[in-house]
Amino acid sequence: MRILLTGASGFVGRHALAALVRMGAEVHAVSRRRPPVPGDYAWHEGDLLVAGEAGRVMEEVRPDRVLHLAWCVEHGKFWNDPANLAWTAATLELAEAARRSGVGRFVGVGTCFEYDWPEEGLCDEFSTPLAGHTLYDTSKDATRRLLAAFFEDAGIGFSWARLFFLYGPDESPGRLVSSIARSLLSEEPALCSRGLSVRDFMDVRDCGHALAVLALSGVAGPINIATGEGTSVAEIATMMGEMAGRPDLIRLGSLPERTNEAARIVAATGRLKDELGFKSARTIEQGLREALSFWRGAVRGA
Repeated sequence: MRILLTGASGFVGRHALAALVRMGAEVHAVSRRRPPVPGDYAWHEGDLLVAGEAGRVMEEVRPDRVLHLAWCVEHGKFWNDPANLAWTAATLELAEAARRSGVGRFVGVGTCFEYDWPEEGLCDEFSTPLAGHTLYDTSKDATRRLLAAFFEDAGIGFSWARLFFLYGPDESPGRLVSSIARSLLSEEPALCSRGLSVRDFMDVRDCGHALAVLALSGVAGPINIATGEGTSVAEIATMMGEMAGRPDLIRLGSLPERTNEAARIVAATGRLKDELGFKSARTIEQGLREALSFWRGAVRGA
């Protein structure tokens, strides 16, 4: 099974790459920078935002399947980054190149922000309505709709993975888990809101593994990549404070609440568990302990 993986050096991509290699796939990774991942795979330097690059890489690799992760994801910027429009266009160019080269299956990656989040209950792939909130998720959903129509007409298998709230090794320092970890390990106050919002947090390594399983499967349509369990931000912060032995540094309520914040965003994971046969390997407690360990090494090495 020859797989073309885009965005292979990114936060999620490197873990999908590692999982595909472990599973024995012939992986061809394309990215601007060489992925920091050991193992037996081919790396192709490329920027899919450059016109014609998708066709060049596709012609060179001739993959059986594509797992497309590349997109603009700079922390704090990607929500309304105009580059979302460029990535929509680049993804459509990649899809056409895939059709020309005879690809049999294409897996794209979206976001839980595509959903019109229910006040109670779970975000279900087929029963929960969709709604645009930012340019990022609006672009993602528009891309999904276009790809679904295109691949159906072309007779190419298509799946769309919606990711929820990821944390873990190498995440941006400004994200929730990493910022709390860095504050605790630097023996500085970890400033938080009251943390009442409930989210579906997943270790990025489990997410990468799930995406690899999805790429090698025949599961079609939208599918949530998540744990199906809700944890409040306050619970995350409190657990991390206790794990680090510094609960006194957790300052809940020291930051203002975000406006228009959804109270609950948790995934329905029936398709993931029953159709894909996947379950996260790590509990939230284990994942947070390992995140603290990662940042302990990073802070000491800084």
